[in-house]
Amino acid sequence: MAAATGSERWSLAGATALVTGGSKGIGHAIVEELAGFGARVHACARSTMDLEECRRRWAEKGFDVTVSVCDVAVRADRERLMETVKATFDGKLDILVNNAALLIIKPPVEYTAEDYSRIMATNLESCFHLSQLAHLLLRNASVAGGGSVVHISSIASFLAFPQETLYSVTKGGPNQLTRSLATEWAHDKIRVNCV
Repeated sequence: MAAATGSERWSLAGATALVTGGSKGIGHAIVEELAGFGARVHACARSTMDLEECRRRWAEKGFDVTVSVCDVAVRADRERLMETVKATFDGKLDILVNNAALLIIKPPVEYTAEDYSRIMATNLESCFHLSQLAHLLLRNASVAGGGSVVHISSIASFLAFPQETLYSVTKGGPNQLTRSLATEWAHDKIRVNCV
């Protein structure tokens, strides 16, 4: 007997998902995986050109993916993004993937105040704020089992690597944010996990 493929094991048909940093790397792979299982996905990134190229390729594959430009380091951009998601998915969201991240490689003594602010806003503040903004939409999740938040962390959150001090700090934050939100939101049937 042949092994079952992923699509035979489960389906995300009817589910909605938001993936930040969806035009490249891990985020791009997450968008394709979710869409491949039938979810309607909204992806954001900073580059209009990258997003449009991805959107075109996803459409050719038959994936239901919408896109919008968003710099997750900017609070107003995050607020606009969530308004777009709310309108796109009729006030409901099943899955939020906080994937967007910034890595600035420097010796610790060379980081500037601007480096610090930018990496904290991108990697940590955005995870909290987007989760906060998505809370009501996730409470209205349409899939059985409730809404789901997934923070993308890193091995750098618990191992030290040279010249990645700020990145490591900002990846440790979502680990604890995950524990705290999971405790707070369990009664709302919102699962919070960290990968």
